Amino acid sequence: MATLLAPPPTPPSLPPVVSVREAGGTFGADVRGVRVVWRRELIRFARDRTRMITSFVQPVLFLLILGEGLSVIARTPPGVSFETFMFPGIVGMTVLFTSVFSAMSIVWDREFGFLREMLVAPVDRWSIVLGKCLGGMTVATLQGVIFLALAGAAHVPYDPLMLLELVGIMALMALALTAFGVLLASRIQQMQSFSVVVQFFVMPLFFLSGAVFPLRGLPSWLNALTKLDPLTYAVDPLRHIVFEHLSVTPAALAALEPGVSWNGWRLPVVAELGIVAAFAAVLLGAAMVAFSRAE
Repeated sequence: MATLLAPPPTPPSLPPVVSVREAGGTFGADVRGVRVVWRRELIRFARDRTRMITSFVQPVLFLLILGEGLSVIARTPPGVSFETFMFPGIVGMTVLFTSVFSAMSIVWDREFGFLREMLVAPVDRWSIVLGKCLGGMTVATLQGVIFLALAGAAHVPYDPLMLLELVGIMALMALALTAFGVLLASRIQQMQSFSVVVQFFVMPLFFLSGAVFPLRGLPSWLNALTKLDPLTYAVDPLRHIVFEHLSVTPAALAALEPGVSWNGWRLPVVAELGIVAAFAAVLLGAAMVAFSRAE
C-alpha cells in the first residue's frame, strides 16, 4: 500500500531587503546635507545668547569709545565725524570676527566626537564644508544687519538702498572669511590652538584693511601690506557706499575715502568686489580639499 507523503512546509516569508545608499551617491542627498548643516549653524547661534550679545557689544565699544577717543586727535574735515568714517570699518570688523570664529564649531565637534558622525553620513564632504560656510555667512550677515541699527549713532542715514547694498557686500565678505576659518579649522585639533591661530590672522586683517585710518599718505611698506590684505577690498566698498549717501565736500571725500589704487589707477567698486569674490572661491575650494583630507 503506497504511503502518502505530506507536502513540504511552506518556508517563512523573508523580510524585505533594505536598500543601502552609498556615501555621496546622489546630488539630492548632498544638497540636503548642505541644508541640514546650514540650519544647525543657525540653531546653534540662536541658542547661544552669550555669543550673540558679546558679538554685538564689541563693535559697539569700538565705535562709541575708540571712535570718540580717536576723534580728539584725528583731523577729520569739517562736517564729518570720525565715527562716521569708522562706521564701515566696524561693520567689516563685525563680519570678520563672527565669520572666522564661526568655524570654531568644527574644532569643537572634532574634539567631542560629533564630527566623526557627520563624516560617515551618506553625503560628500564638500557638502559639509559648504553648509558650514553658508551657515557662518548667514550668521555673520545677520550680526552685521543688527549692527546697522546703530547707523544713526554714527551720523549715517538709514537709506534703504544703501543698507541693502551694505548687506550684499557683507554677505560676500562673510562667505570668504568663513571659508578661511574653515580652512584653518580643518587642520587644527584643539580649541586653544584655534583661538591663538585665529587671533594671529584676524588682528592684522582688521588693522591693515583701512578700518581705522584712511589709505592715503602711508609709508610704502604699510601701503603694500594694505593692498595684500583681502579685507581691504571689502571695507573700501562699504565706505564708498556710505559716503555716497552723505553730503560731504570733494576735499573731505578725497581725504577720508581715497579708495585703493594700483600704480595710480583707482580700482572701481566692481573690481574690488570681484577680488573679494575670487578670494571667496579660492578659499572655499581650498577648505573643501583640506576638509576632505582631514581625519
